[in-house]
Amino acid sequence: MSLHLQREIERLKTHLLTLCALVEEQVQTAIRALLGRDGELAREVERRDADIDHREIEVEEDCLKILALHQPVAIDLRFIIAALKINNDLERIGDLAVNIARKAGALAAEPPLEIPFDVAGMWEKTQAMLRDSLNALVNTDARLAEAVCARDDEVDRMKHDNRVGLEERIRRDPGRVQPLLRLLAVSRNLERIADCATNIAEDVIYMVEGKIVRHREE
Repeated sequence: MSLHLQREIERLKTHLLTLCALVEEQVQTAIRALLGRDGELAREVERRDADIDHREIEVEEDCLKILALHQPVAIDLRFIIAALKINNDLERIGDLAVNIARKAGALAAEPPLEIPFDVAGMWEKTQAMLRDSLNALVNTDARLAEAVCARDDEVDRMKHDNRVGLEERIRRDPGRVQPLLRLLAVSRNLERIADCATNIAEDVIYMVEGKIVRHREE
């Protein structure tokens, strides 16, 4: 690898990690808005979404510049391909954060409702998956990426349990069906963030080993 290409790839990694930190903060803020019934905080998440979109474009332009100027091969080429796909997943997580924030804003404007599942705990597990997937990318660690993929089932089970609990609550309290459905959407969005983290981990495995593991048999 030429020194110039190495510098461009390190710059790209920095931009990806910056974007990851921003989307993490967006989801964390949306969860705080939900738990704290803070409509203004929820609106702040929506206002900051434009910055996520801007940085996603910046990363894509970095990737295209490297492809055009350096024509990378082997693992360098796979890294650029993975970075383009990961960039898209990070932007999607930003959109999911906005979805959660909108639900939080709507719930804040309604009479208080006890949340019948552990929102913070679900986000903690999802956030750990996201961080580990990016660490796997930076450190070209396929084993860590595989561990992230293995943890996706746990978040899926949490979403399933949340759905069952919320459906039961709706049957017992049909007068609160709309806010309960909003909470169901929050659980679903968190599970989709975990799916995005899994996608990133699968792209890391492709980058390191040249294997496409998406849609593999369980």
